Amino acid sequence: MVINKALIVGIDDYPMAPLSGCISDAAEIAELLKENGDGSPNFDIKLELDISTKSQLLDSLYSLFSEGEADIALFYFSGHGTDELAGQIVTPDFNGRDFGISMNDILRMANTSKSKNKIIILDCCYSGKLGDFSAINSTDAIIGKGVTILTASNRDEVAIEDGITGHGVFTELLIQGLKGGAADVGGNITPASLYSFVDQSLGAWEQRPLFKTNITGFLPVRSVEAKVSKKVLRKLHKYFSEPNSEFKLDPSFEFTNTPDTFHEYKKPYANQQNVNKFKELQLYESVGLIEPVGEEHMYFAAMNSKTCRLTPLGLHYWKLSHNSRF
Repeated sequence: MVINKALIVGIDDYPMAPLSGCISDAAEIAELLKENGDGSPNFDIKLELDISTKSQLLDSLYSLFSEGEADIALFYFSGHGTDELAGQIVTPDFNGRDFGISMNDILRMANTSKSKNKIIILDCCYSGKLGDFSAINSTDAIIGKGVTILTASNRDEVAIEDGITGHGVFTELLIQGLKGGAADVGGNITPASLYSFVDQSLGAWEQRPLFKTNITGFLPVRSVEAKVSKKVLRKLHKYFSEPNSEFKLDPSFEFTNTPDTFHEYKKPYANQQNVNKFKELQLYESVGLIEPVGEEHMYFAAMNSKTCRLTPLGLHYWKLSHNSRF
């Protein structure tokens, strides 16, 4: 049984420079992580909105990273951040240069946690300082085994709120990614695919998210409906016996190629067994796993007795299929 737990924190109510989107950021992230796309349970969520003191947040962080073991222990924070003293996330009871919790202390708790995967996601200014030797003016990472960091901005950048959506720019992209934008063909969403989705969505002149990790393999943080079912994906190596194979098509694969349909038709006429295969091949083509050879569309490849072949992405899934990896 997979055990995932997440501490989700959003703070708007600061005595100085209050924010307006952090509570909605945290609430929606919590709602998405609580369940997968099919409604199955995902993370056991502890949602903290407008937490008022550093002590309260430290207690919650300790509970997340130091009590028990989990497959994934995830911390998400939306609020103010500062570059003081190598970076801190800010709590409303800040005093002098003690703005809240040191990013180094958060990382230290994650590094020493017994959970298998530790994920820290910060949507705050200067969040890229997390994992740096900032105190000695170095950008080297000090990330423990099994730890992944995803931040809204670089170490010297601010994080922007989006006045249209009511979310931070970074979190709005996270939300879209968790809804399925960052899913692979099988419907799995990992920290790496989330970062890739966010990174590609932000231009060169906008805040730059950072991704840091010390892990050998990612567990999905959420799953949504697969673009191609595992049952169909497993057949990929049966259609293509070798990576460079081409699958021969002919008019019998096209279901409209029958005298019952009033248009030009060719022999051999539609054959139900081939039609079923062609539907699966067209599904592969729709998600970029295969492509017709010598024709623009699979329909013409079939009607003109051409072939189809694996794409580079298809080769990746062919290997997974061939090695029974899903």
